[in-house]
Amino acid sequence: MNIFSKLGWFFKQEKKRYIVGITFLALTSLANLVPPRVLGLMADQLDKGHISWGQYGMLIIAVLAAAFVLYILRYFWRKQIWGGAAELERQMRSKLFDHFMIMDRTFYQRHRTGDLMAHATNDVSAIQNVAGDGVLTLVDSLIMGLSTMIAMIVFVDWRLTIVALLPLPFLAWSAKHLGDNLHNAFDKSQAAFSRLNNKTQESISGIKVIKTFGQSEQDTNAFDKMVDDTIKINKKVFIWDSLFDPLGTIIIGLTYTITIIYGGLLVSDKILSVGQLVSFIAYIGNMVWPMFAIGYLFNILERGSASYDRVQKLLDEKPLITDAHADERLTPTDIHGDLQYDVKLFAYPDEKDIPVLRDIHFALKTGQTLGLVGRVGAGKTTIIQLLLREFDNYEGKITLNGHDIRNIPLNVLLRQIAYVPQNNYLFSTSIQKNIAFSDVNAQDNQIIAAAKKSDLHNDILQMPREYSTLVGENGVSLSGGQKQRMSIARALLKQSQILILDDALSAVDAKTETEILQALRKERKDKTTLIAAHRLTSVMNADLILVLKDGKIVERGTHDQLLAQNGWYAEMWRKQELEDEVGDSNE
Repeated sequence: MNIFSKLGWFFKQEKKRYIVGITFLALTSLANLVPPRVLGLMADQLDKGHISWGQYGMLIIAVLAAAFVLYILRYFWRKQIWGGAAELERQMRSKLFDHFMIMDRTFYQRHRTGDLMAHATNDVSAIQNVAGDGVLTLVDSLIMGLSTMIAMIVFVDWRLTIVALLPLPFLAWSAKHLGDNLHNAFDKSQAAFSRLNNKTQESISGIKVIKTFGQSEQDTNAFDKMVDDTIKINKKVFIWDSLFDPLGTIIIGLTYTITIIYGGLLVSDKILSVGQLVSFIAYIGNMVWPMFAIGYLFNILERGSASYDRVQKLLDEKPLITDAHADERLTPTDIHGDLQYDVKLFAYPDEKDIPVLRDIHFALKTGQTLGLVGRVGAGKTTIIQLLLREFDNYEGKITLNGHDIRNIPLNVLLRQIAYVPQNNYLFSTSIQKNIAFSDVNAQDNQIIAAAKKSDLHNDILQMPREYSTLVGENGVSLSGGQKQRMSIARALLKQSQILILDDALSAVDAKTETEILQALRKERKDKTTLIAAHRLTSVMNADLILVLKDGKIVERGTHDQLLAQNGWYAEMWRKQELEDEVGDSNE
């Protein structure tokens, strides 16, 4: 029952709705007492053999009137109680989604997509059932059970009532024992469903890779094994769940048996009339639902409690990146491209003993371009991640226009940064909407201009529906180069003070790369640009180029200065030039 205390905040918020709903539900339970009483009176009159058609008609009208009243009452309690359940579902889904939006990179490293989806679907549905069917079952079974027992005592006999209901305490004890086991089993079941959801999401997302490497059969076998494991876990839930109904059936059977034997003796001793015994048996029919409801209720509550604990565990996690020290007076107009890095040391939060960056110092003026080069794992992307405030736990300071970026509100900082990552993500919608994602109010001519700057416009015109062409999930219908250029167009449309290209030209040919970079130089002469790349032609025109190795700057300068130093940069330049010449001759 502790799930009701966990959801106390919601019931307090919606107390008027639930007071009205429970009131109508109580009236419904009381109205259910009328038909058995009428049947008893009718049986007594028939037993005496002097019922008139007028009396018979009045009793029938009373039953029909009770049925009509029940119809009206049920409409109103369902509207209120199930409306409340729908509102809880809406709020829980919104809470989870809002939470997902504020959580940072480390959160998504700990939790897989399929697991988060399971929390937002199955778990929320189980919690919703508590506020709907759970409240209904608890209130209805209590009121109907208590009112029926009172009616049994008042209209029939208190001795028969006590004897007939002797098995009920055993039912309550058994339901509590089964409920505890069901809670643990359902918690494991939901975790298994999350794992299965993860596997499904991962296999569908990576279907191209799976097929390319001929791993379809192996992946299917792995999925089947996971399904079998999930079914085994769910069988335990079904076993505990299936014990409730037989238990209720046994208790009800005992109650009927006791009633027939002991009630028959009371009738033969003239203590009860035949009509009273008929009424009592009809009242036991009313007790069937409260008895079965105990098992059903524990099922709902234990499932809801297990799911609420899982969801609350997620909601209790706090983002490492916050606006706790932000200067709320800062606005986007205060942020320009003057960038300065003074980072002494940085290590990832889960690997604090392994430094990733050391002694990173450089400055850029508005309108300048920075090039970041080095081997894989040298620290290029990490430098970018710090500017995007994916991590704040570094020694030192990064400033924009003299403001520490940790003091700039996130919504202000990120509004002035356009980012094209190594792995581009496109939405399952049209090309136009994908480009306009950075500015939903952009006009068609602005979208086309951005596409031209990224050298994508002519490709789009060759597509079946041009800018209205659907790209499929994550741009499945596009080539790698088209994905990159669409992401660049999206970033350029934003017109931000800082543009970051993180190896964003790796999938385009040299000619296209040159055209895009020329357009960028013209477009962003008054704005700051950061380019991380493996191909040195991407950064050769940068105002400052940093060569990184093991998280440290080992060379710095312009293209000509670095060639003159005859270090790693000069060696890689000669090597890449040779590769280009060989490629051209083969062509």
